Amino acid sequence: MKKTPKGLIGEPMKKKTGAGNGAPHLARPAKRPPPKPPRLLAANEAKSAVRRLRTELAKALARIDELQASADTDFLLDIPNRRGFERELHRSIAFIKRYHASGALIVLDVDRLKPINDAFGHAAGDQVLKAIVTALSDQVRSSDVIGRLGGDEFALLLWNLTETDAKSKAALLEQAVDQLTFTFRGQTVTAGASAGMAILGPHTEAEKALEEADRAMYVRKAQRRHEAEP
Repeated sequence: MKKTPKGLIGEPMKKKTGAGNGAPHLARPAKRPPPKPPRLLAANEAKSAVRRLRTELAKALARIDELQASADTDFLLDIPNRRGFERELHRSIAFIKRYHASGALIVLDVDRLKPINDAFGHAAGDQVLKAIVTALSDQVRSSDVIGRLGGDEFALLLWNLTETDAKSKAALLEQAVDQLTFTFRGQTVTAGASAGMAILGPHTEAEKALEEADRAMYVRKAQRRHEAEP
């Protein structure tokens, strides 16, 4: 009797597993490497980044300074406006208090700017204002400050003057403006100015100094008007 080969009859054949018999081969997923840490900047790149930041910061600060100066400047006359002058006055008084220095505040009002504007237009008035600023600048030092409080009113911050010196300076400023002459449409006109002053010392307050100089200016204006009457 012939022997039946194993796996043919009477004994189930074992199925082979693997790719050879068409069954899917499930491989274990490969492990992913851990994410790499962010690349650190090299030393030269870090220095370059710092330089760029410094440059951008310097530009931003310069822009802030430009905006501040623009907000504090009279565009027509290129001198401090009221805001800018008051800022400078507060800063100067703080210096005076700290170092026991002295100074004078002079408020000067143009006497006849409105009639000039009414008769010849604001372009003529602007010309008068520019000439007045030039005349005032010729009478003060570069360390002194000239500002426009508004309209036809100016203010000057003068350093290291006694009360007698400040009164003399106020008279010289009036005279400098009085001597200006202008010709519009064939007519020669003058502007004139009246000045009042206040002395700045260690106990001075900015607002009170402005009020004092302003009152003195109006007293002087009334006096000049009375002197001009026939």
